Amino acid sequence: MIPELLQSQKSYFKTEETKNVAFRKKSLKQLKAELVNQESKIIEALAKDFNKPAFETVLTETSVVLSELDHMIKNLEKWSKPKWVLPSLINFPSTDILYSEPYGQTLIIAPWNYPYQLAMAPLIAAIAAGNTAILKPSELTPHTSALLKQIISHVFKPEHVTVVEGGVDVSTTLLKQRWDYIFFTGSVNVGKIVAKAAAKNLTPVTLELGGKNPCIIDQTANINLTAKRIVWGKFLNAGQTCIAPDYILIHDSIKASFYKAIKIEIENAYSKNPENSKDFCRIVNTKNFKRLTKMLENENCIVGGDINEKSLYISPTVIDEPNLDSEVMKDEIFGPILPVISFKDKTKIETIITSYNKPLSLYIFTTQTNAAKKLIEKFSFGGGCINDTVVHFANHRLPFGGVGNSGIGAYHGKLSFDTFSHKKPVVNKGNWLDLPLRYAPYNGKLNKIKSLLKWL
Repeated sequence: MIPELLQSQKSYFKTEETKNVAFRKKSLKQLKAELVNQESKIIEALAKDFNKPAFETVLTETSVVLSELDHMIKNLEKWSKPKWVLPSLINFPSTDILYSEPYGQTLIIAPWNYPYQLAMAPLIAAIAAGNTAILKPSELTPHTSALLKQIISHVFKPEHVTVVEGGVDVSTTLLKQRWDYIFFTGSVNVGKIVAKAAAKNLTPVTLELGGKNPCIIDQTANINLTAKRIVWGKFLNAGQTCIAPDYILIHDSIKASFYKAIKIEIENAYSKNPENSKDFCRIVNTKNFKRLTKMLENENCIVGGDINEKSLYISPTVIDEPNLDSEVMKDEIFGPILPVISFKDKTKIETIITSYNKPLSLYIFTTQTNAAKKLIEKFSFGGGCINDTVVHFANHRLPFGGVGNSGIGAYHGKLSFDTFSHKKPVVNKGNWLDLPLRYAPYNGKLNKIKSLLKWL
């Protein structure tokens, strides 16, 4: 089935209908109309999958997708036009032009943590750039996956865009095919599998992965506001966010004050019993629940630590001074557990952060501009914030992506369009002048070409 589906998309792409900008724009407008009509069902699907609050769904899923759609529709004609580029003097006389052309057949593999937004955002870009696309949603969020299939089948012909549902076996079959571009969002381990499969056919990829995102709090930080913003960024989506703060590095002199403040902010957000809060998500499945609860074993929970396997509930939890070789500090947490490690000497910050692979995000809370600047320049990471968390994701003018182990490539806004477009340079050389210097025989020309090249 999958090879035949891909072949039908290849045949359709050859008709060049997807290269027509008016057709692309019309497709995006039809998609937007359908998504607006289905918003209540999208909210319902995410609530069924892991108890996601409607507010969080609108804030982090549906509004992001509609904003991306509007941005693409508004700018598509401008972005698609060939761009004149300043020509090189060595090619005089010439006109240099950069064309944006679609790659062709694209595969998008979406994760479960933001199963709607992280499926639709890259898909919108693939369509806008003129590609065909097969979208593989996560099987761990079946209600959202089924709804995505319904939405896409209502708007697009399968030879243009289609959704393929299923588990690991389906993903494996998809990765065995030859694609022109693959866009994957998910774990580092699966990202390596995707990269290996793509490498067999030299297929370009975007890998949006994760990592242990540090959050540094120095002694000058506004403690109450810091705690409030960390609680929001960490426990949003029950911590199942690739850019959530993974662990805190805090100056020893303010740790006690921070603990008081964060306990208050957790209660303000989710009440004294977060299990009864309508604003707190659940863990996506039993496997992840057990992985997370293992991290709580033998740890000193300053806040939280409550679990309920039946409802897949883990309370917002703060752990005091875990060992660096403990379970909670080994890998990305991806759940509502926040380890806190204190420091007196800033060399400890560097020792800990550099002991892990380059993270997707880094956060700094301080009122010292120079201190923040030094830390930003010292460490390599995908993106981040000073005196806030997560919100760098919201600006479509900023690229979003990892570095090293946390990802390859970036997207958002125009960069999303560029990600799914090959930039094809063309030099249109004039015929009215043809300097003989470049042509063989080269005898006696070496010093002349050296002198000329110095001025270019």
